[in-house]
Amino acid sequence: MSDAWWSLPLTVAAFLLARKLASKLKLSLINPLLVAMAIIIPILLLTHLPYSRYFAGSALLNQLLQPAVVALALPLYEQMHQIRARWKTIITVCFIGSLTAMVSGTAIALWMGATPQIAATIMPKSVTTPIAMAVSGSLHGIPAISAICVLIAGVLGAVLGHTLLNLFGVRKTASRGLAIGNASHALGTARAAEVDYQEGAFSSLALVICGIITSLLAPFVFPLLMRWLG
Repeated sequence: MSDAWWSLPLTVAAFLLARKLASKLKLSLINPLLVAMAIIIPILLLTHLPYSRYFAGSALLNQLLQPAVVALALPLYEQMHQIRARWKTIITVCFIGSLTAMVSGTAIALWMGATPQIAATIMPKSVTTPIAMAVSGSLHGIPAISAICVLIAGVLGAVLGHTLLNLFGVRKTASRGLAIGNASHALGTARAAEVDYQEGAFSSLALVICGIITSLLAPFVFPLLMRWLG
């Protein structure tokens, strides 16, 4: 057993406490993931526990990540009638969104002087963590940093996504869900599902489709961007 066996109960307790706080205060800025991080990081620093040992102690949660993504198929099934009626629009939106996310992130990184490795690391930032890490590795990026980029994109989408959608007058449930899932994957989808179940279903759909599109297009888009911008 890992000598940091207590990292698993600490993580679960911090997250449950954060969720309770978020449900009570009803503020988008009080995101459970952010609050849990604010609790755990100081504890790791005070105990001088390296991240590698913390991760080993709570590896079970990481192993549950992929089954959790698969579980998002349930709301998709329940909205299947709407998906069939709008599948062309949905595929088009996800294709454009995925391409925009890949090109914009990579282009900005290269323009700011990033190395090809860092650019490849940032490219899959808008898809869920397992896919982003696999895509990053295939492009010779750094999967661990890709996971952090995914986390940042997800938190920003969960915290600011609905505010921006309201600001720009996006009112249709399907449109809001597709936008959130496209830009901020699982964390945004979790927030969308809390706001509206149907919105969460469309966000789940965008999460899955954008992950597939990104994994298929990234090996072709990245070399082109490097040729034009590198």
